[in-house]
Formats: sequence, C-alpha cells, structure tokens
Amino acid sequence: MKHIGLNERQAGMVLNGLPHLGPVSVQRLVERFGGSEGNLVPVFEQSSADLQAVRGVGPEAAAAITGWEQHFPLEREEQMLEKLGARFILARDPEYPRLLRETGNPPVGLYALGPREVRSPAVAIVGTRRPTLYGRTVARRLAEDLARIGCCIVSGMARGIDAEAHEGALDAGGSTGAVFGCGLDIVYPPEHLELYRRLSGSGVLFSEFPFGRRADRQSFPQRNRVVAGLCDAIVVVESDARGGSMITARFAGENGRMVFAVPGRVDQPASRGCHQLIRDGATLLTGVDDLVQELRYMQLDLKLGDRPEAGERDDRSLGSCSAEERRILEHLDNGEVRNPDELARESGLPLYAVSASLVMLELKRLVVKRADGAYQSR
Repeated sequence: MKHIGLNERQAGMVLNGLPHLGPVSVQRLVERFGGSEGNLVPVFEQSSADLQAVRGVGPEAAAAITGWEQHFPLEREEQMLEKLGARFILARDPEYPRLLRETGNPPVGLYALGPREVRSPAVAIVGTRRPTLYGRTVARRLAEDLARIGCCIVSGMARGIDAEAHEGALDAGGSTGAVFGCGLDIVYPPEHLELYRRLSGSGVLFSEFPFGRRADRQSFPQRNRVVAGLCDAIVVVESDARGGSMITARFAGENGRMVFAVPGRVDQPASRGCHQLIRDGATLLTGVDDLVQELRYMQLDLKLGDRPEAGERDDRSLGSCSAEERRILEHLDNGEVRNPDELARESGLPLYAVSASLVMLELKRLVVKRADGAYQSR
C-alpha cells in the first residue's frame, strides 16, 4: 500500500470529483476500507485489484483513484475555495446537515457557500420549470408563510417553482438553501445571477460537485436526492408526471420524509405529477396548517407564537392581502357563497388569478372551500 499525503478533507473533495465514481460506489469504498469511523484516506491506499473487488468499481474507476493526481486538480480546487469564500464540509463535521447525514446514501462531503446553515425544521418546495401563474403564486407565498414561522426553505434554484420558493423565503427574511446540480462557481440558469448573489449573501448554496462541473442528466438526480435528504418534508407545487420533482419526492419517501402535493386544475399538464403523488399516498396540501400539524407532531421548533389554530380566522392576515385578494373578499362579504367562475366574472379578474388568490386566502384562513367547490369567507 502507498501513502498519498491527502488529508481527510482533501480525500473527500477528490472522491466527490473523480470520474467514473458515483455516490453509491463511493459509499461502498468507504464502508470497505474506511474502518468503523468511515475514514476516507485509506481508499487511496489500496491497490487497483483491491479497489475492483468492491461491487460497482470497475477498471476505469480504480485507475481514477490510484492515479487521482491526473484526474483531479486538487490545488486549483483549494484555490477556488479560498477565492469564493466557500468551504468543504465532511459528513462527520458538525456543520454537515444532520438530516442528510441520516439518509441511506449521503455525499461524503458538500461544498457550501453562504452564512446560513440548513437546520430542522426544513421544508423543500419543488416543482416544474414551466409553472402556471397559479403555481408561481402558491410557491412564493407558501415559502413566505413557512419561512416566517421558522422553517428553512430548500430547493434547487432551477427556473420556475424553485426560484419562487427561494425568493419567497428571502423576501420574508427567512432561511433558505439551494442545492446545485453543478459546481458552485457556475450560475445555472444564468438569469439567476441576482438570486445567486442573494443566496450566497444571506442564505446558503450547496453542491457535491467540484468547481467547473457542468450540469448534466446525471447530476440533476444526484442534486434531487440531496434536496430531499436535507428536509423534514417536501412540497411539490406543480410537476409533470415525469418531472424531476417526482424523483425528489421518491427520494423523500424512501428516506421516510413527509411528502405533500398541491392540487391543481385537472386540465393542466403541470398538475399531473401532483395528482399522481396524491393517488400514490402523498398528503394533499390545502393550506399551511396541514404541514404545521405534521411538524408539530414531530415536535419540531416552530415560531408560531399566538398564531390561531386551524379553523380560526386570522384577521391580522388582512393586512398582507394583495389587491386581487381584497377584491375577491369584497365579493364574499356577508356570507356570500361563490365558485371561482362567478368570482372571476364579478371581480373582472382572470380565472387563473382568482384560483391563485383563493388558495392564498385559504392559507391565511380568510376563506373556506366548501364540499361543492364554492368558497365563502370565515
């Protein structure tokens, strides 16, 4: 055996960045050679034959490990950490997210950038990159409400629902974390440069990929497993039946995390994934209280203060209503009962705006949906 002079943190960065090595193979190597404490350095002290004896490690992966200097620019990686002010967190470090460490296949380490940490209670809000206005509105306001009661909002900084979730948490002054499917030095998608700056300044960015790594079809599922692993619960707002959010929900379910889905219109492709999740056993999310009750049951620390119980009207929420929400409330005064089509016709608002506003008014406990689909004020 040879001693290669890597310390534990450097070994973690190399294992994360070598080609031909997936997270499952890395886990098996550490279990085989790392001893009871899961040390990483011994992996690099093995012969090619010993490495290939581990299931899933072929000749190419073994060659990448034994000749890691030709495959991984460690000096450049450390220079980039210093340049960006980032850090590499090992799974044994106190800063490593506890919930992720408890999953079946956590990364051996994470690159992190930003002053925050992801702490429980943490809720992932994920969905399609091409949401409806209804989906955007629900995701943003749901993130705002959850952030205000102390939840850390986690997502993948993708276009659409992910971005709305991050923006909502930031606007509420809450905690939010984004998981990248690429290196932390790459802003993807590029139009999220300002969001990247906000997150790195007052949130936290995570990646298990080395600097310079571009996103691809393999990296996104790996990213999704980390998103799911970081959280106590996951909320899917809008997703196609084959969307990436469905992968995130599957990872969450496999690790015993709560999975919620927001229902949508039956004629919208963006609702198919959520409706499938509900059919498969996910909890239908009709308001923040559905999630709060579950988090309370898990005895997680929420900043509820004197927040009203479910079923009580919270008149303080009137002050946070948008102009559209106030217009709808005007048509539900004095016990009036209206369905969405009637509200759209009477208020002059488009139906999609009415639908989104009704969801938010439900979350604020200002209206209630009846069994026949109509609405009335509380």
